[in-house]
Amino acid sequence: MADARGQATVELLAALPALLLAALVALQLLAVGYAVTLADGAAEAGALALASGGSAAEAARGAVPGWAEDDVSISVKGGRVTVRLLPPSPLRPLADRLAITSGASVRPAP
Repeated sequence: MADARGQATVELLAALPALLLAALVALQLLAVGYAVTLADGAAEAGALALASGGSAAEAARGAVPGWAEDDVSISVKGGRVTVRLLPPSPLRPLADRLAITSGASVRPAP
């Protein structure tokens, strides 16, 4: 029994990097899911503004929270509003690879 003293501490230290990586992956997946929701809402807000004769880009940009202002790009072509949003991430190259694109369309008036 005396030989096993401290074994739990060593095992915990060995498992800690794997636990931290799993937590980072889980948080990144949550951030991507949140970015999907934000991009969908911004595209819909832009399409609604376009349908009512307003500025789709301004409406879509206004639907995105302040932290994402630098990470969003909005495109309006015809009756389609497309929003591309980078999710929050500690690694910028990872955020670029996980970019979310969402779109909403408006039918032309008859």
